[in-house]
Amino acid sequence: MNSFFKSVLATIVGIFLFFAVMGILGVMSLVGLVASTSATTQVDDNSVLVLNLNAPLEERSETNPLAFLSGSTESLGLNDMVYVVKKAADNDNVKGIYMECSPLFMPDSYASLEELRRALENFKAKGKWIVAYADEYDEKTYFIASVANQVLLNSDGMIMWDGMSSEPMFLKDLMAKFGVKMQLSKVGKYKSAPEQYTADKMSEPNREQVTAYVTGIWENVLAKVAKSRKLTAEQLNKYADDFIMTAAPAEYMKMKLVDKLVQPDEVKGIIRGLLKIGEDDAINTVSLEQMGTVKDEMNSGDEIAVYYAYGDIVDEMASGLSSDGHEIVGDVVAEDLIALAEDDDVKAVVLRVNSGGGSAHASEKMWQAVKKLKAKKPVVVSMGGMAASGGYYMSSLANWIVAEKTTITGSIGIFGIFPDFSELLTDKLGIKFDLIKTNTFSDFGSMSRPFNEAEMAKLNTYIERGYDQFLSRVSEGRKMPKEKVHEIAQGRVWLGQDALKIGLVDELGGLDKAIEKAAQLAKIDKEDYYVSDYPAEDDFFTTLLNKDADKTIIEEQLKATLGEYYAPFMFMKNINRQNFLQARIPYYFNIK
Repeated sequence: MNSFFKSVLATIVGIFLFFAVMGILGVMSLVGLVASTSATTQVDDNSVLVLNLNAPLEERSETNPLAFLSGSTESLGLNDMVYVVKKAADNDNVKGIYMECSPLFMPDSYASLEELRRALENFKAKGKWIVAYADEYDEKTYFIASVANQVLLNSDGMIMWDGMSSEPMFLKDLMAKFGVKMQLSKVGKYKSAPEQYTADKMSEPNREQVTAYVTGIWENVLAKVAKSRKLTAEQLNKYADDFIMTAAPAEYMKMKLVDKLVQPDEVKGIIRGLLKIGEDDAINTVSLEQMGTVKDEMNSGDEIAVYYAYGDIVDEMASGLSSDGHEIVGDVVAEDLIALAEDDDVKAVVLRVNSGGGSAHASEKMWQAVKKLKAKKPVVVSMGGMAASGGYYMSSLANWIVAEKTTITGSIGIFGIFPDFSELLTDKLGIKFDLIKTNTFSDFGSMSRPFNEAEMAKLNTYIERGYDQFLSRVSEGRKMPKEKVHEIAQGRVWLGQDALKIGLVDELGGLDKAIEKAAQLAKIDKEDYYVSDYPAEDDFFTTLLNKDADKTIIEEQLKATLGEYYAPFMFMKNINRQNFLQARIPYYFNIK
């Protein structure tokens, strides 16, 4: 018996020591990881910057210390990628860029790709070369790869080049099976976001605007790819119509879409040739992360703040599984912008917006904060993939607005959408209700019945007042008569290139253009300022402590299972926490 207890005790002690040692090793690894990411990199002569386009492209990079638990891939930050490519362009030791493309590279928009592509073109303009390789290209990866001096494809690879489409889904009939329907009040004939839950197909005004922006984006893609590959838009359209995904790889060379078919182990030989080094010589490479740590010139002069606001616009921070990603919390952003207004070191602010909108109430709070900020220093908006509806609302008062050609913007309109669960509760679940009330509207919002005619009339008046306020805010910001704003509003979505023509934006370009304009408005010389990003990102350990491992794992599994249905599912799950006055474009913006 004594030997049994000794064995049990020894086992318990052994397990305890195992976990203690593993914990110590884990902490040491984390410390090493943090130290390695903060170390300064020295770039060797004759180096190649390696860009692995193998993860989703977000506005800003985000550290996920628990990625290994969920099997998720850390995102690539557009801001980091553009910054690193520019830094490599100015570094004499970097001779070229090698891009390895993957279907996992999923940018949120072509506007984001335009900014990255422009940085790559500027890199080439410095007399340096770019080589791109993939086992297979889709439209988005090929759009980036086409800028390269040499586009390489696996000798067994394919190019998925079949055009662009938008296929919105409609959930009205699905919800009806559960006894749920949506009651809608909206202003603006083009305001199409609620259609997903109240219709079974696109309305004609929505079909008109979707056709316009899908066609416009595709034409921009054709023009840039045609110029890089010395083809015509007509040829590229024919390739799409011919469904060249099924073509033999050798055909892609005849089409002038690729320069060489190779096996992965042959790529190094091509790189060595460009570097003019021997077959046995090692290739000096520098990664995205390493290039980011290459020492910059010391910050000096005046500060220009770049404030990132991207994701859904909400009234309060989500918790648990209520959030499907980044959020713009009205109160938080308003407080941050007012703090920047009071910061004497900051001479101008660039508001980087990438949002399809959300809560109209939160959008109004941020508009008011921009007004206070603008009273003290210049405010320039840089629009990312989209700055529409509430995203445009919060942007409209800026001194200057810069958008990409394919930025989704406008959508000046308001709607309210209210779930009716009465059939689910009374008919399907058999729940009965009774009522005593003191006044006409005492039972407003009752779950036992849909809204009546009088209640809908009141709600329509409220929604119309919200739309009128939206028009007033845009009118003030853009110095445009309210009647003129109404003509181009009505919830209509515009591409950036069209928004420029009708006065909703001031200039086409990316974040760099917006920063230059902010310096100009603040009367700062080009060489006499530095840029700081806001809000400040949490350090590694704070991020680690704040990450919810269970949420991360469940969220990734849900995303993997539901795919494109994830966003509508999350909206339905969170419908009771949504502000019923909404300024947003469709919950799932469907272009592929």
